[in-house]
Amino acid sequence: MEQDYYLKVARAKDLKNLKERFLFRFFEIFPGVLSWGALFLVIFLSWWQPLWIAIFIIIFVVFWFLRTIYFSLHLWSGYKKMAEHEKTDWMKKLNELHNWKRIYHLIVIPMSKEQLEIVRDSFKSLGSTDYPKDKMIIVLACEEKFKDSTQAIAEQIEKEFSSKFFKFLVTWHPDNLPGEIPGKGSNETWAAKKAKEKIIEPLGIAYENIVFSSFDVDTCVFPKYFSCLTYHYLSSEKPTKTSFQPIPLFINNIWQAPAISRVFSFSSTFWHAMNQERAEKLVTFSSHSMSFQALNDIGFKQTNVVSDDSRIFWQCFLKYDGDYRVQPLYYPISMDANVAKSFSRTLINIFRQQRRWAYGVGDIAYFLFGFYKNKKIPFLKKLSLGIELVEGHFSWATASIMIFLLGWLPLALGGQEFSQTIISYNLPKIISRVMTLAMIGLLSSIYLSFLLLPPKPPKYGKYKYLIFIFGWLLFPIMMIFFGSLPALDAQTRWMLGKYMGFWVTEKVRK
Repeated sequence: MEQDYYLKVARAKDLKNLKERFLFRFFEIFPGVLSWGALFLVIFLSWWQPLWIAIFIIIFVVFWFLRTIYFSLHLWSGYKKMAEHEKTDWMKKLNELHNWKRIYHLIVIPMSKEQLEIVRDSFKSLGSTDYPKDKMIIVLACEEKFKDSTQAIAEQIEKEFSSKFFKFLVTWHPDNLPGEIPGKGSNETWAAKKAKEKIIEPLGIAYENIVFSSFDVDTCVFPKYFSCLTYHYLSSEKPTKTSFQPIPLFINNIWQAPAISRVFSFSSTFWHAMNQERAEKLVTFSSHSMSFQALNDIGFKQTNVVSDDSRIFWQCFLKYDGDYRVQPLYYPISMDANVAKSFSRTLINIFRQQRRWAYGVGDIAYFLFGFYKNKKIPFLKKLSLGIELVEGHFSWATASIMIFLLGWLPLALGGQEFSQTIISYNLPKIISRVMTLAMIGLLSSIYLSFLLLPPKPPKYGKYKYLIFIFGWLLFPIMMIFFGSLPALDAQTRWMLGKYMGFWVTEKVRK
């Protein structure tokens, strides 16, 4: 059996060894049991030991208030660095380095059934960057099953942009390949392998001199992205063992998005901007870049997973025995906010997109099993990253619900004896005051979101700003229905073995 076979495992059933299959299945079940167990436990204890729960909820709410302050400080620090990086002349800094022109960029853009306008905007942004275009290899990765409806778009893009770059390739990912989950990861892997076969190998370009960028079809890069990326790649201590993560701004169509979609778009941006300040905990998300050497070493992205953008980090981390990291770029890229043809459809899509992102909880089983198999990774590094990922998904699924429930559950279920205690009388007041203080963080988020908004199109009146603010006021309730519940849904699917396929987010510009 191949020594690194576990790097390609997606689900428990992929393992032939019964002991290993049982262990992996246990790891799949673990996050869901942890989250559901915690929620049932607090309900039970609210009835059985209301005093304990009342004390717990006070500590819990104060903890989340302090954590909100901590996150807010990191968020503003990340925003400040992003603003500085946007102003930096990265080409000038590149010219101070030796032989930077040897670096090529391989950019793969997977397309499903998107509008021509969306694909064209992405390619326009590539053509507007300050990096030499004769060092850029572009691949438009199309799905063969949609060829009848997308071939004309692919041909139009090729006609408009193929002459602007060093190499331009259109690939067609075959449908129903054995062992694949159709989606971005499998399409991208097919495209990257074709680029290697048709361009990189014939030209003899060294893998370590190629930076591979995995973008979504709606990703628009800012003008200095590739010069910034190249500088960080060349100045990195171990460039071939490092991924590079920009800050995603979901603002391409932000003025067309309903208030709820705008709030979730900015909250996602804020989360990733804040995480840039915790580089030791950073994992790749959505659009990111890495060395083609590393991509080739791991045998390219897994084609049998849904959350390929985060999985590829764990693949590299295990492949290199823990000697792999993600470096923050503090430089933005922009993507579309979630917009559908109707408001109700948009709400459904927000839920499904959040569930797909939360489905990355499957990485817990993958890396726990990988840590079990790979004895070379330092234990403390395993422990630190393991706690961070498990806690992150646990909080995602439970924190909003617990904050909402625990403020009144002990009062409702605690009985007459508890209702006559001093803590019962003060519990709602304490929680109310702490949550009022937490509104400072919400106001800070509203202010920062206004700083990141692109110019408002003339057709929209000033009322758009008021609707935007109103959406933020609903944020705590929205986090239950479009945060915790999708995460619980994803964890439950892993727990019950009801695995998901890849769902492509509908992209509509009105």
